[in-house]
Amino acid sequence: MIPLSVAWDDIGGLVDAHERFLAGARVDSDVRDSVLDSWKRCRSAGLEPHQLLIPYSPDLVMEDPLLRASDPVLEHLTTSLANVSMTVVLCDAQARMVQRHGGDRQLRSRLDEVNFAPGFCASEDAAGTNGVGTALAERRPTYVIGREHFADCLSPFACAGAPVRNPLSGRIEAILDLTCLRDDGDPAMMRLVREAAHDIEARLLEQSTDRERALLAAYRTASRRNGERGGWPPQPEPPPWEPADGHDGHGLGRVDLAVLREKAEELIASPHRTLDEVALSGGRVATLLRRPVMGAAGETGVVVEARVLGGPRLRHVELTAPAAPTVPVRATGMPAPAPAAPGPPPATLPIAPPAPPPALAVRTVAPAPPSTPPPEALAPTAVPADDGDGDSGAGGWLLLVGEPGVGRLAVLARRRLELLHDASVRIGTTLDVTRTAEELTEVTVPRFADFTAVDLPDSVLHGDEPGSLGPGSMLRRIALNSIHQESHLYEVGALFPFVGSTPQARSWETGQSVLEPVLSEATGWIAQDPERLERVLAAGIHSLITVPLRARGTTLGMASFYRSEEPAPFEDDDLSLAQELVGRAAISIDNARRYTREHKTALALQRSLLPRGRSDQSAVEVAYRYLPAQAGVGGDWFDVIPLSGARVALVVGDVVGHGLHAAATMGRLRTAVHNFCSLDLPPDDLLTHLDDLVGRLDRGEGWAVENTHADSGIVGATCLYVVYDPVSRHCTLTRAGHPLPAIVRPDGTVDFVDLPSAPPLGLGGMPFETVEMELAEGSQLVLYTDGLIEDRHRDIDTGLDKLRTVLSCPDRAPEDTCEAVLDALLPAGPSDDVALLVARTHALGRDRVAQWDFPNDPAMVSRARVAVTRQLSAWDLDDLAFTTELVASELVTNAIRHATGPFQLRLLRDRTLICEVSDGSSTSPRLRRARTEDEGGRGLFLVAQLTARWGTRYTPDGKIIWAEQPLR
Repeated sequence: MIPLSVAWDDIGGLVDAHERFLAGARVDSDVRDSVLDSWKRCRSAGLEPHQLLIPYSPDLVMEDPLLRASDPVLEHLTTSLANVSMTVVLCDAQARMVQRHGGDRQLRSRLDEVNFAPGFCASEDAAGTNGVGTALAERRPTYVIGREHFADCLSPFACAGAPVRNPLSGRIEAILDLTCLRDDGDPAMMRLVREAAHDIEARLLEQSTDRERALLAAYRTASRRNGERGGWPPQPEPPPWEPADGHDGHGLGRVDLAVLREKAEELIASPHRTLDEVALSGGRVATLLRRPVMGAAGETGVVVEARVLGGPRLRHVELTAPAAPTVPVRATGMPAPAPAAPGPPPATLPIAPPAPPPALAVRTVAPAPPSTPPPEALAPTAVPADDGDGDSGAGGWLLLVGEPGVGRLAVLARRRLELLHDASVRIGTTLDVTRTAEELTEVTVPRFADFTAVDLPDSVLHGDEPGSLGPGSMLRRIALNSIHQESHLYEVGALFPFVGSTPQARSWETGQSVLEPVLSEATGWIAQDPERLERVLAAGIHSLITVPLRARGTTLGMASFYRSEEPAPFEDDDLSLAQELVGRAAISIDNARRYTREHKTALALQRSLLPRGRSDQSAVEVAYRYLPAQAGVGGDWFDVIPLSGARVALVVGDVVGHGLHAAATMGRLRTAVHNFCSLDLPPDDLLTHLDDLVGRLDRGEGWAVENTHADSGIVGATCLYVVYDPVSRHCTLTRAGHPLPAIVRPDGTVDFVDLPSAPPLGLGGMPFETVEMELAEGSQLVLYTDGLIEDRHRDIDTGLDKLRTVLSCPDRAPEDTCEAVLDALLPAGPSDDVALLVARTHALGRDRVAQWDFPNDPAMVSRARVAVTRQLSAWDLDDLAFTTELVASELVTNAIRHATGPFQLRLLRDRTLICEVSDGSSTSPRLRRARTEDEGGRGLFLVAQLTARWGTRYTPDGKIIWAEQPLR
């Protein structure tokens, strides 16, 4: 059973730490370093803990040598675990499961549910943190339990994985894993899986070729001749399960081992070097010795031994081989480099190690690189050598066995392959032009160049085509990486032209790369800026490669690589490598440029469909904000629409999804709402018509015949519609699947209006209900979309509570309220679109409203004219008296003749002068052209000619005919 402390951490601390990690908080002290590193890789890969897409590859097979080595070990391990509910898994070098053995029916069933079965991939990029994928990514044994898994579906399990390496090449051939339910997990699983992996490696070693065996036997013979002990294959003690410091448990960390491996490869490839000195962490120094070996049948090879020196005390132990010249020792106690020789002869070496460090017992010297190692570097299991007195620090430690005389080109080729591999992984991780250029500089400095610069025209940064640029065209430096700051090159952000004689200008014009191995002799390069570039030469920069960034037949910019001081000048092979690196970066930059262009186009479309400026109305004081999502434009919208009778409609909606389709759909719905508002429909009727429209759009109705692309997935659009009347201070609200609006009252009370629930637009079949309330003057209506209060790190209730707290300051102006809300709820860029609309209500005072009730009597028309004239005189609007008197007379006459009571005449003095006549009939008047012989039918025609707007709106008790005149 798992220890109680671990179980408690898994249930409480780890769950909390995982949630805080996803929210972007620091969790370093709560999570093991290896697990935290894996979480970061998973997040960088874009994994979602609640949603995985596991690749499946049918009919996976392994090579016969690996199967012959692993089958007996897996059979024995499965048998030993027969009484434990634990499954044994073997995956290939890409983390794809090939075999699964053991485990009871319940465990197998639960593993099948999460696709932890043969054929599926368990790599970190696909499945997140787990025993298989993390062991492959970390390239060492790994134990993962419960909530340490990145994916939610894997948290019920515990697993331990270990890589299986080829003992000679060091390359990972497979991953071995033990998996059980979390409550059955135990750290001892690490020891079991590691020992099983070692057994498979030992069986692989038994299948090595005769030549490889002969070289290893020759090394063993030479070691015995020098008084060393040790057999082959070795059987070291396994390292601890989980070292607290992240090292291998014996003092050398993974970085130290990788450095030793790299230096040993260089030593094997160099025919004239015998010794090397390597600085390690903790102030320690390692000495590498290169010496030849010969098998019994005449096979020749080279071995590299390592000795770690960790203190000041020195003593001499002699390692000899027959006919070996002595290598002198420097006064520092470190061997001096051997003189050049035609071949690598055996050597006699006086070595001065200090007091013995802890015995080294590791299986593999360093993680295998991503590319296949060259034949000159075979990496057997590391063997601690003993000088006979129990001091393992005095003897040699076998690091590499390889072929002599291969030369430096093999090592350089391997490094180039590794650099290309890293470039393919690290360049183009985002769709941002500047970041992609920075990634190119980060990959190449200092492994390829000491300084790397990327220059692009501003048009590319904005997503446009670079156009026909030539010598003298302005370029902007968008990325520069260097080994130190004193380069004197143009800084990031500088805008400059390349003169026609420079390598960059020639490269741009011809589309070909240019190599300048000796910059001091390149007068054309110096002509760019003689004063500055003389300082560049004085700083030690001596060699240049410039490569055009070309993608899809277009030159996007220039990449320049510089070397300085100690590194050798660039060569033709370096030119080929630079072209390959820049070619990959150019494709990524062009993709980012095209994305920028499409994003700008979509954003421009969306912004063109959103309101511009503020509507001409006095009912509310309005402020609004729209924030597009980081992923792109979406379908959120808002609107403030003036209505008849000084009323105003407030609208907020959200079309599910992102991109041009969502933006276009949003534009259609916004236009439809405007059209329905022009009909003065009640809120519930308006949403009913909008719901029908969305349903028809989703079914593809109303499209042109030649359009073969139907809409996709706009069902799910939500809408909140509010009408406010400043005369009565009545507010009518209705919604379709939208978040509840908030009302901030003058006393600071914040309420979320409990609107009846209704489905999103487009589903149909359900009526929409309205809520009416009276608002005090100065209240604030807050309408928003769900992106403001809800995201993957915060549920909707938490967002509403936070919004309530922020809104409880009634004295703020709407603009200040918008800023406060966004600062509190969206400190960073939103993951979804956000639309926010804040409206502070005003009331139309009694001194600006006049109304009269009158009976169904034609004599009342004259009295209405008199009342209107007197009121306009009181308002100092005598110049509008004649027109208004005529309009009121026509409207009252029509009401008395064609409708039923009660009748009311009302004048409103707002931004316009509004004349309204209400009656109890639902019959709508219709404007028509009267014929010459008609005695009537010209009243509405006169009203339409004398006023700016007129119309009809319906009420529960009848209708209102209104007309507006502008106030001069």
